[in-house]
Amino acid sequence: MSDVCTRGLDTGFVALGYGKVAILGVLQGITELMPISSTAHMRLVPAFLGWTDPGSAFSAAMQLAALAAVVSYFWADVKGLFVNSLSALSQGRFSDHSLRFVIWVCIATIPIGLAGLALAPVLNACNSPLRRIEVIGWACVGLAALLGIAEIRARHRRTMEQASFWDALLVGIAQVGALIPGVSRSGSTLTGALALGFKREEAARFSFLLGVPAITLAGLKEIYELHKVHLSAHGWSVLAVGLVVGSISAFFTIWGLMRILERYSSWPFVLYRFLLGVVILVGAAVGWFA
Repeated sequence: MSDVCTRGLDTGFVALGYGKVAILGVLQGITELMPISSTAHMRLVPAFLGWTDPGSAFSAAMQLAALAAVVSYFWADVKGLFVNSLSALSQGRFSDHSLRFVIWVCIATIPIGLAGLALAPVLNACNSPLRRIEVIGWACVGLAALLGIAEIRARHRRTMEQASFWDALLVGIAQVGALIPGVSRSGSTLTGALALGFKREEAARFSFLLGVPAITLAGLKEIYELHKVHLSAHGWSVLAVGLVVGSISAFFTIWGLMRILERYSSWPFVLYRFLLGVVILVGAAVGWFA
């Protein structure tokens, strides 16, 4: 665990310096948007390399890198929803699909917002029990099982244009699972969307667009928390390196994920998550992460 705290907030990433944070930024950018848990990799890789745990503050703030990648990659969707919603709102066309979808996404963000506020003191605390390596390992295995079940039972027929309020709300509730380190936001929402019968690539698109408000709020909240504890100028510059590198790697990660889901299935991620969870649990048992 990280032993670097700033007024109770885990800021282990500052001690790592620019080079190591750049490496972790690439890793975070890849794993944040793949359904394989960025938190698990942020705990596993530094532990194997003998580095300080970058801490939950780093992972949360790095969601802004994921946000930049999602908005850039799905710019046509984001722009269309924004422009069409404003136009519909100004003209009183409240039945417009774009406007309704934006409203649904905002409502679907409420569950994770409330849960995040409730758990924030525990999640961001130094040596948080939720960041215990055993918790992360079991979370990896558990979501691997759920994603596998969803893949087997899914109809893979629906498109995002057929999404309803209840679809958005149910995927939004599934998103709450991402607060448990090791679950993965993209993993939990992708699982939820697949279980509702969406095509794999549409489920990913739905997952990313629905997650924009949650990613934005989580990232900005963490930036504010770091501001409140008066993070040093050096700390901000280290974080900036991670954000820039992470946003670039996250953009290419989305491209790769969409190609995998279009041509294959989510089974590679199911198997990877399961094996990762087993490695983490075995490593915890034999003392690799002491």
